[in-house]
Amino acid sequence: MRSAYSVDTVRTAERELMARLPEGALMQRAAAGLAAACADLLGRVYGSRVVLLVGSGDNGGDALYAGARLARRGAGVRAVLLAPERAHAGGLAALRRAGGRVVSAGGADGAGGGAQGVEELVERADLVVDGIVGIGGKGGLRPDAVPLAAAAERSRGAVVAVDLPSGVDADTGEVRGVAVRADLTVTFGTHKPGLLIDPAREYAGSVRLVDIGLELPAEPELEALQHADVARLLPVPRAESDKYRRGVVGIAAGSARYPGAAVLAVAGALRGGAGAVRYVGPAGDAVLTRFPETLVSDQGPKHAGRVQAWVVGPGAGDDAATVGEVLAADVPVLVDADGLRLAEAGVVRARRAPTLMTPHAGEAAALLGVDRAEVEGGRLAAARELAGRYGATVLLKGSTTLVADSGGGVVRVNPTGTSWLATAGSGDVLSGLAGSLLAAGLSTVDAGSVGAYVHGLAGRLAADGAPVGAHDVAEAVPEAWRNVLG
Repeated sequence: MRSAYSVDTVRTAERELMARLPEGALMQRAAAGLAAACADLLGRVYGSRVVLLVGSGDNGGDALYAGARLARRGAGVRAVLLAPERAHAGGLAALRRAGGRVVSAGGADGAGGGAQGVEELVERADLVVDGIVGIGGKGGLRPDAVPLAAAAERSRGAVVAVDLPSGVDADTGEVRGVAVRADLTVTFGTHKPGLLIDPAREYAGSVRLVDIGLELPAEPELEALQHADVARLLPVPRAESDKYRRGVVGIAAGSARYPGAAVLAVAGALRGGAGAVRYVGPAGDAVLTRFPETLVSDQGPKHAGRVQAWVVGPGAGDDAATVGEVLAADVPVLVDADGLRLAEAGVVRARRAPTLMTPHAGEAAALLGVDRAEVEGGRLAAARELAGRYGATVLLKGSTTLVADSGGGVVRVNPTGTSWLATAGSGDVLSGLAGSLLAAGLSTVDAGSVGAYVHGLAGRLAADGAPVGAHDVAEAVPEAWRNVLG
């Protein structure tokens, strides 16, 4: 399990650790890990050109001490100070002793050419180290740092961020203004939520975690499942299992206009671990043609037969009656697509059985009464707000899928997936897959996060770097399942 902790939690752990260590020891641990990561990225340290972008906080100190280590190995290191009078004194002295040179962001102290000369220095570097702002930074970069971030992006060399890219919000993943775009982020002690959530995740590049000895609480702010975690949660039939013991999932989906949604939801459900799939809706013929093993009924959800969970909404059009009938059932229900629009918040909150809602950003924005851009820019806040408002577990789909429970606590972020999954019908497959996991006995949080994990992995395997259709994703689910189980 990959965990992420809030800024307040990290700072508390750092203070407790620093109280037990000699002065400066914690920063030296961080600097050593940063320098090692930079050296690995450079390959050849001797003779390389390294530029440090140094702010006034501890991240600047980490960058200076790491730069000193690289300078002692023969790199030509220049530190660009955004606030020379507030730069970390110990780190600055260490860099100068190692032969590193210092210039102010305005070009003083020998850079030549003023601010333009500094930007050219950054552009010509083999490696740029971003130590401008620490984890407490809010609201994007200050104006004096913006040209340096732009120069770093134009640089021919790699950009390494210290702890997290300057200008992104560590706690939320929001980016409110200009931020540094890194190729590698070297983070200390633990991941920060912003390194796992878009849009900030896109700025972080690859992430390397350096253990500096922090003692952290048992419950993080955010967690991302890994293969081993998913393998423990996937339902595997036992010798005495039959199709009913494995769970039966009901699919109430599709319409005359959107029969394909029903077919794709059933496709995902058949590969999701339940023992049988019951389909209710007007697309029965299309479903049976493709999947004759499906149990089809045209008598509505109440008369479809026993199920352990329902999926409702994909391609449902304006069939509010079916949505209401499914929500009245006393089994877990997954609500997607049109069902999200048709489900009344009060009805969902009043349910005694668990509910899993699976909106994309546009649907979440409509439910919250905000612009889509607000959801996409603040995904963590949107998922939590929606979960609290509906009293349901919310799976917010997107480039980083989040699963938030109504009771608060840990939010799960999905680490798998591919941009090729942004294709019509992909969400219908995910609904069926996660609904089947619900029927097999997983909780809404586990069904949502495991479903998203397997679905994302199936998308990667199906696409393999090329365009992919939703049906291809469904057919790749068994391969993804086997991949997880090893």
